[in-house]
Parts: sequence; structure tokens; C-alpha cells
Amino acid sequence: MKELFIEPTPESLGVRLKSGLLEFSGRSIPEDPMKLFTPILEWIEEYIKNPPASTSINLKFEYINTSSSKHLLNILETLNKAYDKKENNMSITWSYEVGDDDMYELGKFIESMIEIPMNYIEVEESVEY
Repeated sequence: MKELFIEPTPESLGVRLKSGLLEFSGRSIPEDPMKLFTPILEWIEEYIKNPPASTSINLKFEYINTSSSKHLLNILETLNKAYDKKENNMSITWSYEVGDDDMYELGKFIESMIEIPMNYIEVEESVEY
């Protein structure tokens, strides 16, 4: 599959999707979330048709608003359809700023909705965009 790269802005995530590595970082408060997330979801839907043996999903957010978190959950639920503990190794690393309980709790909520294992990492600095 061809790599999908979306340059981060002060309002929207930086995204890098390629076989075996899916990365989302920054702040997500876009005016039109559908414009940002539709091509991502389309890429993910193609990806899960023939996923590699291992996929790392790295999520490193400074802030993500409610509409963006709903789209993110939809993306992760789509990936969850392809998750099989025996057939492919998929894992999520959720990075959040030290003391940012809201972002940590969002990760825990999302974790409760999917089967893909999640690891949590506290980072000192905010994500640069």
C-alpha cells in the first residue's frame, strides 16, 4: 500500500500511515473533521484487507476534541476488526503529557472499546506541530 502522510497544523493531527506503522500526533481541533478523517479511514479500510504480520499504532496527542476522538475511535474499531492475537501482532502506544489525566482517561476509555493491547507512556514535553 502507498503511504499516507498528512502534515500537522496547529488545528489538525500529523498522520503517517504505512504498512506496519500507523502514527498520529499533535492537536486535533479541525473545523471540518470529516475532511481530515475520511481519507484516513478509507486508507485503514484498505489496510485491514491484507494487514502485515505486525502493526504498531503510535498515538501521541497534545489535545483531541470530542468530534476527533469519535473519529479516532471509529478508526481503531476498524483496525480492531483485523486484530487476531494469533495471526497478527497489533499494539497501540498511547503517549500523553505528564499529569494530563484527561488524555490518559480518554486512552483508557478507548481501550475498553477494543481488543488491541494498549501501552501508556507519559512524556515530559507537549507534542510539537
